[in-house]
Amino acid sequence: MTSANSAPKMPWRRRFLYHLQSVALHGTLALLRILPFEIASRIGGLVFRTVGPRLSADRVARRNLRAAFPDLTRAEEDRIVREVWDNLGRGAAEYAQITGLDTFDPNRIEIVGEDHLLTARDSGAPFIVFSAHMGNWEMASLAAAQRGCLLTNIYRPASNPGIDRLIRRVRSEFCAELLPKGREGARGALRAMKENRPLGLLIDQKFNEGLPIPFFGRPAYTASAPAELALRFRCRVLPVRLERLPDARFRITIEPPMELPDSGDRNQDIEALLTAMNARVEEWVRARPGQWFWVHRRWPKGG
Repeated sequence: MTSANSAPKMPWRRRFLYHLQSVALHGTLALLRILPFEIASRIGGLVFRTVGPRLSADRVARRNLRAAFPDLTRAEEDRIVREVWDNLGRGAAEYAQITGLDTFDPNRIEIVGEDHLLTARDSGAPFIVFSAHMGNWEMASLAAAQRGCLLTNIYRPASNPGIDRLIRRVRSEFCAELLPKGREGARGALRAMKENRPLGLLIDQKFNEGLPIPFFGRPAYTASAPAELALRFRCRVLPVRLERLPDARFRITIEPPMELPDSGDRNQDIEALLTAMNARVEEWVRARPGQWFWVHRRWPKGG
């Protein structure tokens, strides 16, 4: 029998590095918090545009882009990758002030299709909101929360415990519950749906399991849980498109509920719904390729 005290401890070098990272992040966010929002956003974009091209993730982004858009010129590829780093940097800097944003302020955030969210909220039934890592992807949960609709989110915990605590503390101000990705998250999502609570999901993350669903013409392993839950509860599934506009402004488009397949073949219906969801995300990315998270390995090698 093993006790909690006998569990392997983190190496001291890693603990020290994580501590330095946490201190640096807290200090950076504290500084960004006192700056005007537009300036903080601009600084984040500048830093990431400078540092990003020196990282291995830059090569990942370029490889993904060339596979998705084989006709891109080198100049177009450079422009899109630059926009990707700018968007990521701005989003990171904006995190310092995310809880203070007013999603009812049309000068900062434009909301399209708000009635779809309000109708789902007032139905008393569970529903699913899904989006992607585009623009500032915290906006979907923030806008829902400020309209009396706290979403239960599934997220990937940070490897640094201190940074993970920071993320959870910030996001807990506009999320009902944060569930770690994996089996625990799946169980929590099912519980939320049984309690008639809404889920908020980003469905474009790298996934090592799931179903190989087409995304930009290549199979991308996609979590089946969103479709399984939607079909089990026959609930509304709302696609939410997130866009970054000039001058640190944003647009949130809440699209009409998706049509749920009902062929009588459960596996076929799950695959059909996931295919439709991935197609919605692909459409958003094609429209604004510089605002998507190209820097992660969404497709398996050789996919």
